[in-house]
Amino acid sequence: MLFYYAIAAALVIIDQWTKWLVVRYMEVGERITVLDPYLAILSHRNRGAAWGMLQGQMWLFYIVTVVVVAGILYYFHKHGKEGGAGFRVSLMMLLGGALGNFIDRLRMGEVVDFVDVLVPVIGYDFPIFNVADAALTIGVILLIVHMLLEELKEKRKKKES
Repeated sequence: MLFYYAIAAALVIIDQWTKWLVVRYMEVGERITVLDPYLAILSHRNRGAAWGMLQGQMWLFYIVTVVVVAGILYYFHKHGKEGGAGFRVSLMMLLGGALGNFIDRLRMGEVVDFVDVLVPVIGYDFPIFNVADAALTIGVILLIVHMLLEELKEKRKKKES
């Protein structure tokens, strides 16, 4: 189980380190092009949730994060062994992502975002995000995949019996 907690810890460390670099070396609003026009580092601050929703509602984020972290830890210890490695990894990605943004909110009252992506073909300017956000998104996707695979297994078992 310690290996999986190391995943969450590594995500928090990488998240906080990249945010520290942005805060330390960039002005808010400064943009560094990486792959023009599709990828850039853009120093941005978010006082809300995903995509800037619920701006300034820090008390709500504190409560929700504590509840979410408690839920992740509960499911990890209660169902982690039977859920398999994919399930455990998804939960630890969610934990690392939640804690990474929670640390920002506690320390600064806002979240540092910096990855600016323009989706080619459709020209969609994706909302600016950070490592913690990416971990949360990937964790949710892995969890959904895990749940779908489990559902398929159950359906096959029922057909066989």
